[in-house]
Amino acid sequence: MQSPGDQTVTRSVAAVQAKSRRRRYRPRRALLGLAGILTLLAIWEIAARVGLVDPRFLPPPSEVLPRLLEIATIAPFWIAVGDTLVQWGLGLAIALVLASVTGVVIGLSPFLRRATSSTVEFLRPVPSVALIPLAVLLFGVRIEASLLLIVYAAFWQIFIQVLYGVADVDKIAMDTGQSYGFSTWQRIRDIVFPTTLPYLMTGIRLAAAVALILAITAQLIIGTPGLGLEIARAQNAGLYTTMYALVLATGFLGVLINFGARFLERALLSWHHSVRGEIPV
Repeated sequence: MQSPGDQTVTRSVAAVQAKSRRRRYRPRRALLGLAGILTLLAIWEIAARVGLVDPRFLPPPSEVLPRLLEIATIAPFWIAVGDTLVQWGLGLAIALVLASVTGVVIGLSPFLRRATSSTVEFLRPVPSVALIPLAVLLFGVRIEASLLLIVYAAFWQIFIQVLYGVADVDKIAMDTGQSYGFSTWQRIRDIVFPTTLPYLMTGIRLAAAVALILAITAQLIIGTPGLGLEIARAQNAGLYTTMYALVLATGFLGVLINFGARFLERALLSWHHSVRGEIPV
């Protein structure tokens, strides 16, 4: 039977081995991801060249990628990217504050959780795009119209995760904190928040992607400034190569946002087992 000291050493060795395996497999995952992208581009190129699709309406990537590099050198492109990021970031920030506060308040109250469960289940499945007529009637083509859609969609992604996190809080820890005279704020800060944080970060990662989708959708349909509006203009003008170049730009933007969300998640949850990847022995 191992002594406590031996068990500690064994766990430390296991953690080092797990970290080494993750580092070893990262290049392999990166290569597999790159192979998938290259395969998709090759299929796209072949389909356009052999006539499986009309190259007038779906130009090959050998034409689209150079066009993307070309428009990336002009100011209007970056202005559109900036408008998209402003709407995305502002909508996500508003949703984060609203969902976090509301989720903690409702999650800590069994009465409120029961009283709001039917309302939540009724509103959550409503697609944000169904609110486009309301957004246009209220705000026209101003940025507020995009924010309405973004906040509504991102709110539910974060809110539901916060509810799960609060429900996972150890009741014994809460009772212990109360017996030691912790105030409500101290219990939220020292007990509820650490337990809820992994769920919250998952909600933020999901909401970040959804917020970008709704920002582009609002720009496409409503006409608020951004990449979506530029895509619609290119389509209406018959500039299909430019249109697909802008579509690829939105895809690259989504990848960068996802990487950023995962980096933030790893940085804030470095203490959590899901990030450390320790193997129990």
